[in-house]
Amino acid sequence: TLKVTELFSKAILLPMFVYGDLTVIGLYGETIEVPCNNGTAKPDDLIFTKWKYVMDDGTNGDLLVKQAHKEEAQIKAMDGYKDRVSIAANSSLMIQRGSLVDQRTFTCMVVYGSNLDEHPVDVLVHKKPLPPQIKDKAKELENSKLTSLGVCMAADANPAAVIMWFKNGKLLVADGKTIIITPSVKMDPSTGLSTTTSGLQYTAVKSDVGAKFTCTAKHNLETLVSAPETFIIHYPTEKLSLQVLAEAPIREGDNVTLKCKADGNPPPTSFIFSIKGQKVTVKDSDTFTLTAVTRNSTGDYKCSLVDDDKMEASEKVVVSYLDLSLSPTGKVLKMVRDTLLVKMEQDASGDAKVSWTKDNRKLDEAPRFENVTYADAGFYVCEVSVAGIKRSQSFQLVVEGTPVIKKMTEQCSEDGRHKVLTCEAEGVPRPSVQWSVNGTNEESSYINGKATHKITVVPTGSLTITCIATNKLGNHFMWPKGSFSMGSVIEGFQHFKVVNVVNWVGIPMGCNLNGTVHTVYKDESSIYLYGVKVLDCPPLSLPLGVKLH
Repeated sequence: TLKVTELFSKAILLPMFVYGDLTVIGLYGETIEVPCNNGTAKPDDLIFTKWKYVMDDGTNGDLLVKQAHKEEAQIKAMDGYKDRVSIAANSSLMIQRGSLVDQRTFTCMVVYGSNLDEHPVDVLVHKKPLPPQIKDKAKELENSKLTSLGVCMAADANPAAVIMWFKNGKLLVADGKTIIITPSVKMDPSTGLSTTTSGLQYTAVKSDVGAKFTCTAKHNLETLVSAPETFIIHYPTEKLSLQVLAEAPIREGDNVTLKCKADGNPPPTSFIFSIKGQKVTVKDSDTFTLTAVTRNSTGDYKCSLVDDDKMEASEKVVVSYLDLSLSPTGKVLKMVRDTLLVKMEQDASGDAKVSWTKDNRKLDEAPRFENVTYADAGFYVCEVSVAGIKRSQSFQLVVEGTPVIKKMTEQCSEDGRHKVLTCEAEGVPRPSVQWSVNGTNEESSYINGKATHKITVVPTGSLTITCIATNKLGNHFMWPKGSFSMGSVIEGFQHFKVVNVVNWVGIPMGCNLNGTVHTVYKDESSIYLYGVKVLDCPPLSLPLGVKLH
């Protein structure tokens, strides 16, 4: 076996094969692995492996030699590779902290048996750029005006990145008029890394409000996207709108704010409001407030630009109102059988809904009182509503009348030894009911204007019984048709009313009276005789206009 020194001195005697170049891409800052013979297994009769490289001046320089029978390789490099190169078990060259200076040709020389092979490898070092950023951004873009939007930068890449611009994810293509893109690439002489910049000049339109602009740095290792940027777009006002700020419906006394809104950016700061034909200029505000509106505030309102009064907007303001008048109101006192006229008047801004209740119960129609009864008494409420407004007025109807005895009855008690007498009388205020005889077990009640009074008596012989009902307005007497004894029943009573008593003087001549006149009750139009039975009273004997019932 030849020694290494003899091998080198006699190398020219060995057959040498040089294989085609292989290209390896390493990453900047990482360890670069350069394979020997494309990773093919080492020959069994391997003597040694040697790595060399093409130096900057074009000559070859040795890096290291690895004897097949030795563990450690001998470093031959004397430059920057001295501390950065090593050889792997598979004979690959390992270059630490890869940089652009490593972009050169490295050759693996394999000596085995009586052969010498060389396997050159071209090394390229790539580095993706830093995330792209949009710098020198415009504060705002003006409608239809070409403006420098910003500069996109993708720094420290190899090879240099390619920058593209996008709006809302759609590629922007330069047309030389509305879109101008200016790319440039600069290399850092100390690192050899490239920085790509791309300036965008853009003509904005109104629809670009809220648009997101991004730039991408396209690199063979990765495509990176910048953070999105939005820009203020300035454009003139093309349309006005007038808003009525108030809770619906608007009612008298409400405050109503008018807001003039322009679609320009920046929006105008001053406006002209037309208030019922009068123009009011409002500066540094877009609102005008109507305080305590009335029905007379209903109408059309307008606003316009200070520098262009032809551009205007209008809105109608409708003020809802409701007036209610009810007669009578409060407490109303009427006598039974009187007439009560109820009058309701309403004035509303729209169709009003009217409802009536009596004692909290709904009525089907407005109350009418042509002949007042006790049943008509109660609390009446008239409620009128329109467009969220309600008004109500009420009256309390009190019906009064002199007592009127409606019925007298008599029945036997359960033991059969007594008579139970019942007298029923209507009247308001509550009448006091009395009997002309004394009794026991008195019972009385008053329900819905009807007073009922019961007594228990022990009849002895013939009795004449009188029921008397009295209140502050008058009294009423009633007798049974005759007397009764034990076991008798009251069948009826005599009750004579003389009407049209203008000419009344006394009991007419020619009339036979059966009984004793116990009392005479007189009101404005009648005289009542109680306890009298009139027999055979000739009509001609009565005064003119007098009639007996």
